[in-house]
Amino acid sequence: MDSGIRVDSESLTRFAMSLFGAAGVPEDEAELVSISLVGSNLRGHDSHGVVRIPGYLPLLETGELVAGAELVVHSETAAMLCADAGFGFGMVQMTRLIERLDEKVDELGVACGTLVRCGHVGRVGEWAELVASRGRAGLVTVNDNGVLKCVAPPGGTEPTLSTNPIAIGVPTGDQPMVLDISTSVVANGKVLVQQIAGESCPEGWLLDSEGQPTTDPEVRFSDPRGTILPMGGYKGFGLSLLLDILVGGLSGGSCPPAAADAPGTNNVLLVVWDPERFAGAGHFLGEADRVIEFVRGVQRMPDVESIRLAGDRSRETMRLRLAEGVPLDRGTWASLCETAEGLGVEPPTTETRA
Repeated sequence: MDSGIRVDSESLTRFAMSLFGAAGVPEDEAELVSISLVGSNLRGHDSHGVVRIPGYLPLLETGELVAGAELVVHSETAAMLCADAGFGFGMVQMTRLIERLDEKVDELGVACGTLVRCGHVGRVGEWAELVASRGRAGLVTVNDNGVLKCVAPPGGTEPTLSTNPIAIGVPTGDQPMVLDISTSVVANGKVLVQQIAGESCPEGWLLDSEGQPTTDPEVRFSDPRGTILPMGGYKGFGLSLLLDILVGGLSGGSCPPAAADAPGTNNVLLVVWDPERFAGAGHFLGEADRVIEFVRGVQRMPDVESIRLAGDRSRETMRLRLAEGVPLDRGTWASLCETAEGLGVEPPTTETRA
């Protein structure tokens, strides 16, 4: 999807910061959230990029998102932390959670943390990557507090679970390797992007409210609701169900169906390991590099130029978008400009390409 509108990433980050600032978000939080969102755009994850800003800002007015929220600890031991994010920005509270767990991992070699009532954390792979960039291994997963229901069980027609993503990040001798996937065939945000852009979804993403295949993204946002297919059929749905129970149960949040007045927030589960405390960092990195080299070196089919692994596409997309600008569909750009007009913020100059 490329409408021809492109914005330099630095200009887009400043624009995002200006929007948040005009809405009353402190500068440090506005910068952190903006860098995170534009970082998703740079990596090709547009569903978790600046398209989210027009949805975030009204939540500040309703109190479903709180600027300057503190991280309040409910329960803590040497190895775990259970905290209330107080509806704070997910990017802000995830950064704080990782910092707190870092101290515990330094002491014990492993730590686990949860957040309840957390604002949208964005791309979960960002947090697994942050952990792995510090030489640790991490697993992060979130649910939507039982409120956002997108996926029907195999054989069902009603949405029951959210897309419940999971990300695993590990250090290697080169760059961290991060797997970031939803337990559905596609993230709900990607359906949103298609809807805003006025484009159909690929076949194999959606079922309508009667359980029939469709490519119309509107089925996800009109009643009766259609559903997103689970990844790998019953396997993906089973994984999603167990992750939902772990996240909701351990964090103090909700699994579906949530109470009628439950807030539509993220709840978070994060586990961090220090390889040095197990078989040693040298062994871990050596094995990681060895298996990566082995997989990349496998004999390829005639039309395959190279074996692509987790993160390869994102890095290549980032290289191109840093050089050429971030592409935005006209629907997303119009929504951002409308938001900017309401806040008295001047949008940056765009480049239009044929």
